[in-house]
Amino acid sequence: MKLRSIELEVPDRESAVRFFRDPWGLLEAGERNGTSYLRGTEDIPYVVSVAQAGEPAVAAVTFSGSKPELARIRKRAAAAGARLGPSRDFDEPGGGSGYLVEGPEGHVFRFVTEEKRAKKLRPDRDRPLQVTHVVLNARDREACTRFAVEVLGFRVSDRTGFMNFVRCDRVHHAIAYAQSDNSMLNHIAFEMTDIDAVMRGIGRMKDAGIATFWGPGRHGPGNNVFAYFVAPFGAAVEYTSEIQRVGSSYRAGKPEDWKWPPNRNDHWGVSARNAAAISQAERQFRFRPLAA
Repeated sequence: MKLRSIELEVPDRESAVRFFRDPWGLLEAGERNGTSYLRGTEDIPYVVSVAQAGEPAVAAVTFSGSKPELARIRKRAAAAGARLGPSRDFDEPGGGSGYLVEGPEGHVFRFVTEEKRAKKLRPDRDRPLQVTHVVLNARDREACTRFAVEVLGFRVSDRTGFMNFVRCDRVHHAIAYAQSDNSMLNHIAFEMTDIDAVMRGIGRMKDAGIATFWGPGRHGPGNNVFAYFVAPFGAAVEYTSEIQRVGSSYRAGKPEDWKWPPNRNDHWGVSARNAAAISQAERQFRFRPLAA
């Protein structure tokens, strides 16, 4: 199982595509039925889809897996009483078939078995490799984490006083649940080739008139380098690199394992967080509920 893409809906599709393509560095991967697709340099058909809609929304966070993996998840979801969409084919880059499932707080996940992978491109310091994790706000992060583990089959990597991190492969986290008063999108993280690529991205965004609201820095859980921005369409997006890969022997951390000195919230401590920008960006994208 692997995190593949996020499916976004925005009021101005063309503007969002220009942002993802030009300063952010993704490559256009086609357009079908009014939806634009953008990819990174890894062998993933696309990592972001952007559709026109009246208001910002997330249609789904998409994972790719084998047919047996999808069958097991669907069976567990049905047994848990989760809302499930019908199994169907998808007309999109990579093709394939699958279904959607709704989590306990309305987060929508899509599971797809792709027909074919894309050709891997040469790594480029000015282009993301792929989407490496999506952070979701949750009113009850423990209930959401149980759903991810017991129904989706993920594993807990770490818990802090604020977030629970879960993984579906060796990447430290594919999803993290942030304790909040809402159940909206927190941010989308795009993996870059290295620290230099993250720093170059900071400069490129500065040239585009978009300042960081936190970063550069290095997180505790995951040990990844980060820089966060608010995209022109309102969502929080992250450049990241060096995210930890873990195995089955990895010991899940507890909140007491991730305590910082006063006035410090990452390993480096060189950047202040713009709390107002963060709060606003984390309240822009709701999940579009599955039809009853």
